[in-house]
Amino acid sequence: MSATVAPEFELPEGGAVTDEPVFESRGIDYIPLAERRGRPIDLAWMWAGALFNVEYVVYGALLVSFGLRFWQVAVVVLVGNLSYVVTGLGSLQGPRAGTAAFTINRAPFGPAGAKLIAACNWITQVGYEVIGLALVVAAGLALFGKAGVGSSTGLKVALIVGAASVQLLLPLFGHRAMLRVLRALALPFVVLFIVLAALALPKAHLGAGHDGNLALMLASLAFVLSSGGYGWVMNANDYSRYLKPGTSRRGIVRWVALGGFVPTSLLMLLGAAVATGLPSAADPIAGLPHAFAGWFVWPYLVFVLIQLFAINSIDLYSSGLTLQAIIPGIRRWQCVLLDTVVAGSLTAWTVFSSSFGTFVNDFVVFMLIWIAPWVAIYLTDYCIRRGRYDSRSLLDTAAGLYRRNRGVHLPGIAAQFVGMVAAASWINANIWKGPLSTATGGADLSVFMGALFGAATYWLLARRPVAREAEVSVLAIDLPVLGHEQARAGDAG
Repeated sequence: MSATVAPEFELPEGGAVTDEPVFESRGIDYIPLAERRGRPIDLAWMWAGALFNVEYVVYGALLVSFGLRFWQVAVVVLVGNLSYVVTGLGSLQGPRAGTAAFTINRAPFGPAGAKLIAACNWITQVGYEVIGLALVVAAGLALFGKAGVGSSTGLKVALIVGAASVQLLLPLFGHRAMLRVLRALALPFVVLFIVLAALALPKAHLGAGHDGNLALMLASLAFVLSSGGYGWVMNANDYSRYLKPGTSRRGIVRWVALGGFVPTSLLMLLGAAVATGLPSAADPIAGLPHAFAGWFVWPYLVFVLIQLFAINSIDLYSSGLTLQAIIPGIRRWQCVLLDTVVAGSLTAWTVFSSSFGTFVNDFVVFMLIWIAPWVAIYLTDYCIRRGRYDSRSLLDTAAGLYRRNRGVHLPGIAAQFVGMVAAASWINANIWKGPLSTATGGADLSVFMGALFGAATYWLLARRPVAREAEVSVLAIDLPVLGHEQARAGDAG
């Protein structure tokens, strides 16, 4: 049976995001056309509300600590954050397949093979949650310190438990709550950025320091790509899947790219500028507040808490959907609770450790080893199949089009392995320096080599069979509703 595409004007218009249920009952289920709502611009507001975040001020300050001057940081930031176009491209699959990112991931890797990649993503998402929670605890301790309450083990534990409990609320309610709250936060965060810039920029010395070499710039570029647009692709379809299949692809890419590029670039540049005159700006709690007047510390720390909860909500929501793709039958709300416990426990270890800064740098860079090839393979698969997914087969893992070799798509696994070897050979992190990076004076080409070798290998091995699959795919717009119970039965089989 050949795949057919209904004309866009025949598709239901859906409605506004506000028409969605308050509590999202769906997890990785197929989203029926009658429940598709929203516009591409909703994604821009969501990303902006999450990414106008002090974490990116920290990342910008860290780039200066790598040994770059401000102008070099500016080049790296502006070039690196163009990768939000990749986030936009990584948002196109959801509307066509009608399900979440790591369910769609079964197409290039097979149902069983995709679990290995999903496990890598789950670890990554939890790691980012830990970073955010650790900063929340630090901000809470600073607020208590301002109130005259000294730090103690009991207070730290209480803050960890409290922060983890607050963090789970938005992901627990789901898609509608995420999009509405993050959109509402965007404007206050813009105001905070303006005030923060006005107070902190007079401390900057943009001409300070010495020019870093090309190897340092490449290592910094890898850091920006990982913490920026290239590192958000694994979350993207979890939010775009509620758009109707005929939604403008250009609109999705454009609005997602703008929603990510603008806040991330502005905040990284601010962090880098302040760090030229205040090296401690890389610490958003104990260092950055020295750049502005004392009266602003209280509102700054309160906003920091809210911002960190916002960005962590994105990770927690996606980690829950990823866990559903790994463990058959588990509910989305159960995943959120489980992830919260795991992230809270790891946060406790991080808070009582003295190497937080090293952990952040190594974690953000080292995750590129699997992310670099995976993103390229994921997008290459989409291009080969021209966006045609068999949505029923994505969920019915016991049989279906993507079952292949006992649930493993060998070209996808081989391409991921080749790409990871290439990325690891070129990576430059504290815990691992690749041999090719070492041989070239520390140049970090991990993203580019991982993506190139991963995509090329997949294209060579998979282009013909995947193209044939696309011709017999039952598109989302032709598909009757496939619910969670059917998906569970397929996984159990």
